[in-house]
Amino acid sequence: MLLIRLVVGPLQVNCFILADEKTKEAVVIDPGDDAGDILKVINEKGLKIKYILNTHAHFDHVGANKAIKDATGAELLLHEADAAALAKVSHQSRSFGMPPVSSPPADRYVKPGDLITAGEVSLKVLHTPGHTPGGISLLEQGMVFTGDALFAGSIGRTDFPGGDLTTLLRSIKTNLMTLPDDTKVFSGHGPASTIGDERRDNPFLNKESGFE
Repeated sequence: MLLIRLVVGPLQVNCFILADEKTKEAVVIDPGDDAGDILKVINEKGLKIKYILNTHAHFDHVGANKAIKDATGAELLLHEADAAALAKVSHQSRSFGMPPVSSPPADRYVKPGDLITAGEVSLKVLHTPGHTPGGISLLEQGMVFTGDALFAGSIGRTDFPGGDLTTLLRSIKTNLMTLPDDTKVFSGHGPASTIGDERRDNPFLNKESGFE
């Protein structure tokens, strides 16, 4: 399995490409911007992109959806609870003083427990709302892509429309902290971590912060 991380856009989003090295089938997770850089890697590696996966519909995670979809023919997948936000993504970007962003609608909505496969890559969908209503994490063997739900040493913001701190903490507790400690955490921004490190050191996930 091939895992490539590209840091894209002005908000430094982690875009991940996960590929089966034998079949060259692959998925792109959160192509937030810099479509040319993403496509360059795809073409250099000879990858066949089956799916574009958005962990949530904030503008900084979806800005290159259209360009990647147009270039590869991949299906765009999203949780239905973020469909309305994706449709209004240009308003989001403008509110941050950024150029307008657009995205096509999802080709298919994912649900908790769905398996997204590309060759030997198999990602299980976990619903981790709280940062957004339709936030998802994607679980592969020994690794989880958490979008903006969980970061190294932090958690996602909940002060945007549709955000809710109680919901986010419940999502992390029930869907992420139940994973083995050695599970690698690849988040939407910043460095990688592990579930064990976050269980032990994340200040938002201890009893003092109300996390039980």
